[in-house]
Amino acid sequence: MKILMVCLGNICRSPLAEGILKSKLSDNFFVDSAGTISMHEGENPDKRAVKTAANHGIDISKQKSRPIRLSDLENFDKIYCMDLKNFEDVISMTKNEEQRKKVRLFLEEAGNHQDCEVPDPYWGDMSDFENIFHLLDSACNKISRQLQQQLINDKI
Repeated sequence: MKILMVCLGNICRSPLAEGILKSKLSDNFFVDSAGTISMHEGENPDKRAVKTAANHGIDISKQKSRPIRLSDLENFDKIYCMDLKNFEDVISMTKNEEQRKKVRLFLEEAGNHQDCEVPDPYWGDMSDFENIFHLLDSACNKISRQLQQQLINDKI
């Protein structure tokens, strides 16, 4: 199963979400991340995101930012967007209902229907990155259980 995490620039939220989710899933899953803009293409994640992840035993330092591609809509089984604007941007790229069904708001998929957007910590400080890490980690716990159960159900 292939999972794609999407945020704006692919240097803060989606790299963290990619690293966290990878740490919770088996090799039966492929997790990647992308941004809705190409401004940071080829760059490593924000140093604060790298440090925050490292403080929790997760290495995201080798990730490279990339923009989402049309082929991602075909190749990935699940596409999780960090906020409503990312969601709308990705939905606007879809060509059919099958692709649209793959695209979800990350926190909403994790069961948080009240506040379904992951705040962007880019303009904040280390405490903002730490808060986002915990938000993503909690959501990844729920999503990883859902994905593992789905994989089991698909094999039955």
